[in-house]
Amino acid sequence: MGNVAVCYPQLTITSFQKEALVREPLPLPRGREAEELVRLLDRIRASADPPLDALEGFQAAYRAASREARELFFSLLLVRMEVSREVAVPRLRTVLEAPFGDPVVWTSLLTDLRRTLESPRMRAFRRFLNISGGLKLLLDLRADVLAAGRQSGLDLAPIDEEIAHLFTSWFQHGFLFLQEITQDSSYRQIQFLKDHDMVHPMARLEEMGDRLGEDRRSFALYHRAMPEEPIVFIEAALTRQIPRSIHEILDNPGKRSEKDPETAIFYSINNAQNGLVGLGLGKLLIFQVVDAIRKDRPRVRTFATLSPVTGFWGRYLRPILRGEDEPFRLKRGDVVEYFSHSARRRILGRTKGESDFGLALLEILSAPNWIGDRPVLEEVRRPLTQIAYFYLTEERSASGRPMNPVASFHLGNGARLHAKNVHFAANRTERGLMDSCGIMVSYVYSSTWQHELRRSARAILPWRG
Repeated sequence: MGNVAVCYPQLTITSFQKEALVREPLPLPRGREAEELVRLLDRIRASADPPLDALEGFQAAYRAASREARELFFSLLLVRMEVSREVAVPRLRTVLEAPFGDPVVWTSLLTDLRRTLESPRMRAFRRFLNISGGLKLLLDLRADVLAAGRQSGLDLAPIDEEIAHLFTSWFQHGFLFLQEITQDSSYRQIQFLKDHDMVHPMARLEEMGDRLGEDRRSFALYHRAMPEEPIVFIEAALTRQIPRSIHEILDNPGKRSEKDPETAIFYSINNAQNGLVGLGLGKLLIFQVVDAIRKDRPRVRTFATLSPVTGFWGRYLRPILRGEDEPFRLKRGDVVEYFSHSARRRILGRTKGESDFGLALLEILSAPNWIGDRPVLEEVRRPLTQIAYFYLTEERSASGRPMNPVASFHLGNGARLHAKNVHFAANRTERGLMDSCGIMVSYVYSSTWQHELRRSARAILPWRG
């Protein structure tokens, strides 16, 4: 890394300071907390069969540690529980100097090298799968690692990758099972879904009950080592066709009745464990749910979503209208071209003394009450729908994937998005307006995708027959 600083509140570590960090006492009290966590974890690492009190002691100490102490603990893990150069270099030389021509010796040397290069913290992490609550602890620990990386600039990729590597083996081979949540499910299960739905949050438990029934289905994926908490769950509506508004699904629960539904709409997909972000379990859940619905309702042939355009207003269109358009393909001057000349005049006429169209549109869309103004609604309907489609299909992140995370997920899974499935005024709640100007979209999982997914089921779900 060179002389690159890793910063977090009140403490900065450079590559030249790492040796001092290994030896010298750290600031109290968070230094004491972090030191104790490292000591406890190293005790676990050192024993092939660590005593239960050591594992539980680390769990309790980690749960009680402050956020600052945890961040310092993560930094210490990278330094104090890593393979030393003195151990790694001789083994590497042995491999590099091995004679050619003997595959048995070569394989043996590589096996020994892999074992040698596994970090001490990785060995410690492995111990937790065999104790009650151990998997949950590692899920929370990875969630904290990801949050610390985002919030304080720490480079914790080695820890993240090690725990993620463990999860790729622990979250397969029969450890996962699908369960439908119904009105007959336990209070705890229904309450959990109500509390963890971040897509369409609920204020009352009865609202979750309204989402369970013949034409409203909820499914959760569980891990056998943690059967009390879902790892990811999905809510679906069985309908005759693709709805154009979330209000068609959630409003007036007593009046809805779908006869012979032919479409399954996934309208809320939630990762219930932040420590599993990026591991692809949402795709696995969708496959399982498609399979379950098709067996139960063979007439259902269309599988699609009704998804929010997360961040469309707050992180995309609003910055562009302010002139902060450098990260985007769409520029401030492009926005006006989506509006007719008459629409521009009427929008400018609704703002007092404003001659800049971008600022006038910004003023109107910044207050959620625009959705109740029918003339404004009609002026912005077509332009906003087109801009949203451009955002979802043309704007890219640095990695080349769609900038919108929901679009990236579904399009990456093989779904398709057509302009006709961008729905204007589909979420008229204040939250929906402030997040995505009330726009929602339907990603459609085609019959071809379903066929290919069934053919590849053995690769996605190795335990399936």
